[in-house]
Amino acid sequence: MPHTEMTVGDLIDLLTACDRDLPVRLAMNPFFPMAHQVERVVQSVDETGQPVVYLAEGRETDAQLGHLPPEVAVALTWHGPVQAPPRRARRTAGGK
Repeated sequence: MPHTEMTVGDLIDLLTACDRDLPVRLAMNPFFPMAHQVERVVQSVDETGQPVVYLAEGRETDAQLGHLPPEVAVALTWHGPVQAPPRRARRTAGGK
């Protein structure tokens, strides 16, 4: 089954369910998830001549906002849910 890319219409449909006053951020790099500000939207053509729309990260040094919240990485299925390991009994000073 061929992979189909999200279209502008798909994105608009998804965004209409969101609060219009919320900031938009890009989630990047599933292996080291980071959050980035979106600054611009540019319509152009790709290397094959097909028309595309690019969402661009800001050029400011603080456009990368830091690590993506873990719950977002889980929701994107980039990471599995993580649970703390079970606690084991502490040893006493006498070694028992």
